[in-house]
Amino acid sequence: MSKSSAKLMTEGSIWKRIVAFAIPLFWGNLFQQLYNTADSLIVGNFLGSSALAAVSSSGNLIFLMVGLFNGIAIGSGVIVAKYYGARDIPNLQKSIHTTVGFGLICGVILTIVGIIAAPQILVLMGTPEAVLPNSITYFRIYFTGSLAFVMYNFFVGILQSVGDSTHPLIYLIVSSVTNIILDLVLIAGLGFGVGAAAFATVISQFLSAILCMVQLLRSPDEFRLHLNRINLDSYMLRQIISYGLPAGLQNSIISLANVFVQSNINQFGEMAVAGCGSYMKIQGFGFLPITCFALALTTFISQNLGAKEYERAKKGAVFGVICSLTISELLGICVHFTAPQLLSAFSSTAEVIRYGTMQAHTDTFFYFLLAFSHCMAGIMRGAGKSTVPMYVMLVCWCLIRVSYIVIILKFIPSIQMIFWAYPMTWALSSIAFLIYFLKSDWIHGLER
Repeated sequence: MSKSSAKLMTEGSIWKRIVAFAIPLFWGNLFQQLYNTADSLIVGNFLGSSALAAVSSSGNLIFLMVGLFNGIAIGSGVIVAKYYGARDIPNLQKSIHTTVGFGLICGVILTIVGIIAAPQILVLMGTPEAVLPNSITYFRIYFTGSLAFVMYNFFVGILQSVGDSTHPLIYLIVSSVTNIILDLVLIAGLGFGVGAAAFATVISQFLSAILCMVQLLRSPDEFRLHLNRINLDSYMLRQIISYGLPAGLQNSIISLANVFVQSNINQFGEMAVAGCGSYMKIQGFGFLPITCFALALTTFISQNLGAKEYERAKKGAVFGVICSLTISELLGICVHFTAPQLLSAFSSTAEVIRYGTMQAHTDTFFYFLLAFSHCMAGIMRGAGKSTVPMYVMLVCWCLIRVSYIVIILKFIPSIQMIFWAYPMTWALSSIAFLIYFLKSDWIHGLER
């Protein structure tokens, strides 16, 4: 990698630095969403609604298992960005090699837990019996690639922390194209079942993880990966866990609540599972500007606070939040008015389209609240205060969301009442973040 691929975000135009970093993130996340969606599109069109429901029912459970380690990867990225912004090369090297060593351990653990726990958790979720065998097959094959999923996120976290969002984009494009080609060959061409969709995802993820690793092996000396230096430095490991565990728990908390939501959606039958799962794939595209600006803000804030550029960090935070809110809301409006047409790409079954459209018409006008919550969480993580979003999400997106669904379904047993849980809890978390942001001195978090 040329040195120009890594960017110090502590100098130059604030908006240009953030946008230049966010654009490759946007395209990268777009391609990642494309190859995730490709599974559902190809499965739904070639294997039918039952197979589509099997893939859809696994989504929240997969994020529950993977989310913890992805959050830890984000926390390790904060540490790397802090030392990179401060130009502390010895500690930068220690943080990188500890991150990789810890990632390898996490990947092995996730593989074992994912494969063993799949049937029990899917049954506890109330997955429809007609869907359960395919769901278990998809889930178990998917988690044979856990090491690749985890290491890819840790590698990308390192690259993005030094300001390189371009190479992860290139690797995601390669991975996405590979995944789609394998899906078409194995399912559309050779007629294999849902396990082939999971297998295609595993292969493409291993490819992107290997490409990222090779890139780090060829990076400039200051943040180059050396395989013989991979270890677990105790001080760095404590920092990674301190910053990353709250972010990982936040991901798990959100996905645990979503698993609970999914289990209630499952009660409404196979078509509801397929329709809502298809909508969630579409929502993933609306989520793209939210993700890219939240990640860009985490890197921007952590690098600038590492360099003690406090006013620059504040200005960047305001700019990033405004951009994310505006773009995500515009996308939400577009999805609202085109939902039936978009959903028909996944399935021609009228009931599947009806359920997906119902959820889209409930959620889409409130994407700006989702954007605000995630951007604030990204800012807090960049400032080293990752416990703040963890507690906000625990209360708003888990306790309140679950309590609301339990209570409301006793009195109004309608699936639309489940859908309203999302915008309601997005609003509550946005209010909590706004109050904290206005009243606290968040900016000095990384000085401890």
